[in-house]
Order: sequence, then C-alpha cells, then structure tokens
Amino acid sequence: MISITFPQESIMSSIKQNIEQVISQITSSTEKCGRTADSVQLLAVSKTKPIAAIDDAIAVGQRAFGENYVQEGVEKVQHFAGHAQAEEIVWHFIGPIQSNKTRPIAEHFDWVHSVDRIKTARRLNEQRPSSMAPLNILLQVNTSGEESKSGIHVTDLAALADEIATMPNLVLRGLMSIPQKADSYDSQYAAFKLLADAQQQLHIKYPQIDTLSMGMSGDMDAAIAAGSTIVRIGTAIFGARDYT
Repeated sequence: MISITFPQESIMSSIKQNIEQVISQITSSTEKCGRTADSVQLLAVSKTKPIAAIDDAIAVGQRAFGENYVQEGVEKVQHFAGHAQAEEIVWHFIGPIQSNKTRPIAEHFDWVHSVDRIKTARRLNEQRPSSMAPLNILLQVNTSGEESKSGIHVTDLAALADEIATMPNLVLRGLMSIPQKADSYDSQYAAFKLLADAQQQLHIKYPQIDTLSMGMSGDMDAAIAAGSTIVRIGTAIFGARDYT
C-alpha cells in the first residue's frame, strides 16, 4: 500500500492552497479568452503520489485524477472504491498503453487519454466489462512530428475515429496531445490550435466529441486559449515527484 511519511496537516494545507492557485490560474486564463471557468476541468495528475495526498485533494473538492502507471493506478482506484465520495471520483489513465496491460485499464478506469492504435482500441473494447458504462476514449495526437513521442498523425485521425465509432464499449470523446516543449506563447498556441482544429473536424461527424486534453503547468494559458477542456496538472498540486 502507498503511504505518506510527512506531517499530514501541513501537506493538506499545501495541497489545498495549490489547488486554489491552479483554479485561480484557470479562471484568469478563461476570462482572458472569453470562456467560463467551468468550461475547463482540472485533472490532478497523481502518479507516484501517495494515497494520503489524493485523500487531501478529495477533501478540498478535487474529483478527477490522472494516473500513468497501470498497477499503481489500479491500486488507487480499488482503494478509493470504498471512499465516501467514490461515485464522484473520476479516474483517467493518461500514460502509454502496453498491449498486455489493456485489461486492467478497461476494467478500472473511466477515461483513457492515450489511444493511438486500432489494436489498443479493440482490446479495450473487448475487455471493458458489460456491467460498466462505455469507456471514454481520447486519441493521442503527435502534433510535433517527433519520433520519440507517441501519438497518431493528424491525417490518420478520421480512419481511427471511424473504427472506434463501431465499438459498443467505447465512446470517442476527443483528442489529447503532449506537444514539443516551447518557450514562447505563440509557439505553444500554434501546436494546440492544430489539435483544436482537428477536433472540430471530427466533431462535425461525431457530435459527442467535445473534449481536448491539452495543457500543463508551463503552457496552460495557451492551451486554454486554443480550446482545451482538460488541463493536466501534477507537480503544481502535489509537489515534485520522487521516482526512487
């Protein structure tokens, strides 16, 4: 079981303040581009973070959490299944997907952000329990063309979307990207706008496509201006990660 080893009261206060600050930043960004604050969801990236830290975030109203590692994420989903707010908590898998790990993802998560292959989509569809609601799917797009990055090319989106549309246990909700790091606002915005334009094209055929998962601490302002509906924030909420 994941545990915490530092003073709980001070950590909870810090997490509360951090979440409030991030929400304030989201509100400021949405106001600047004429959007409402509730049009952007804060996804707290809790990978490598202890159960107690997530508990603290839940205690101050956070309900959506993102996990990158299958085993760790499943353990957390199972732990919080008995939580008083269990029905309100939404779990997003946002990491790379290995073929032999699709079953636990399909059986435990509510959203998957990182689908970029038809094989992965088929496995998630086949392995999603019929007793659960269809799994919300985002297609990961490689907007920068970097070979080191996962994601489908924009020109291949339509074909993959058409395939997923036939799968009864999946619902295609939108797109996700992790663009190449850029220091200037204009460069950040251009990469996000490419994804937003692709989403709008898909939305014409599939009206349920309403989600853009893009933007983190360093480029959230540009992502929201381009149309992001989910921003993925980890360190700014929970502090630096310890991968040891």
